[in-house]
Amino acid sequence: MKKEAVDVLVIGAGPSGCVASAYLNKNGVKVKVVEKARFPRFVIGESFLPRSMEHYEEAGLLEALKAKKFEIKPGARFIRGEDICFFDFSVKFGDGWDWTWQAPRADFDMTLAEEVQRQGVEVCFETEVTNVEFKGTDSLTTVKNKEGEAYQIEAKFIIDSSGYGRVLPRLLNLDKPSDVTENSAIFTHVNDERRVSGGEGTLISFDILETQVWLWVIPFSNGNTSIGVVGPTKYINSLPEDTEVALREVINRSDYYRERYLDTEFLFKPHKIQDYSCAVKQNYGPGFVLTGNSAEFLDPVFSSGVCFATESGLLSAKLFLKEQGGQAVDWEKEYSDYMKRGVRVFSTYVKEWYTGNLQTLFFHRPENPDVKKKICSVLAGYVWNEDNPFVMKHDRVIKSMAYLIQNGGSPEEY
Repeated sequence: MKKEAVDVLVIGAGPSGCVASAYLNKNGVKVKVVEKARFPRFVIGESFLPRSMEHYEEAGLLEALKAKKFEIKPGARFIRGEDICFFDFSVKFGDGWDWTWQAPRADFDMTLAEEVQRQGVEVCFETEVTNVEFKGTDSLTTVKNKEGEAYQIEAKFIIDSSGYGRVLPRLLNLDKPSDVTENSAIFTHVNDERRVSGGEGTLISFDILETQVWLWVIPFSNGNTSIGVVGPTKYINSLPEDTEVALREVINRSDYYRERYLDTEFLFKPHKIQDYSCAVKQNYGPGFVLTGNSAEFLDPVFSSGVCFATESGLLSAKLFLKEQGGQAVDWEKEYSDYMKRGVRVFSTYVKEWYTGNLQTLFFHRPENPDVKKKICSVLAGYVWNEDNPFVMKHDRVIKSMAYLIQNGGSPEEY
């Protein structure tokens, strides 16, 4: 069987794999990317966070993305009946980017992959990993290309950025249940013919239909909009079996978006995904590291997926370079513990969203500007900034403040 050798094999050409491979290539590492899918390909996760902008910039991918003129995302709006809460990323605690994008992932990911290839990284699409063998930290990966031909790749290190494909978790039996609420979703795209001009027409919004059920609306610069409903799996499965009928039934519940979208033609049959949250027993080992959704996925409510993907992709590349430069790397402390800190913060916000406690803070009036800035920083992806008490005390601050409000107090008393 034919063999080839590289320094690093990256599995997956999504945002995590592209950020990792571009950064490694820029630093003189021989890297190869294998991707099972054919690009462009549809994938969910179309709303991003400002934190990722730093990663694109550092990996040398930012200008290529800017040139595509994707829809600017300056913040996010949450709607509950007649109540509206808008988080402006430019009004947040601490430093950092104050905008990002919302974009069809097929276009966004294709832009990243094309730029990575332009920079000299070999990306092999329609190439599936069928087996991986480790000998110490060295690996021998067997892949099959679109012609059905098998060959092997020797690598000093593997970065698994395979996302929902979860290549190494499957092959190495690393999967474990997530402790995040089991939710499901139904979603599609529409031609947004009734989109109004200005910010109202392009603002990403989350319409809360009941505490645990919400509708997302993500407008794109191409005139289309992503629409989806998220809720407990039991609720989603109680809807009509026909996903188009089910999604229209949910849209009809939205006072805010009913008129705009109820009879709008869906561009494709709505997809349904069930119990999407996932986790792993470990996110690194001798000769490999798991990044992005190949390690853990929480929930789409705060758009954390791509943020974790690019954060982990860039960090894994940096730590490999550090190790190859002769410096000791404590993967447990410098990678696993670090990533888990961010995951724990976002996990708290996801869980408290579905308990209703976070919604209590969002819609309490009068607003507390200081509290809002600190929450906004978290929603922008700055979940490692421990100067922010809403990061440092995430496990108790939301619950405590919600309790005060629900019992007649105010956030200022906390």
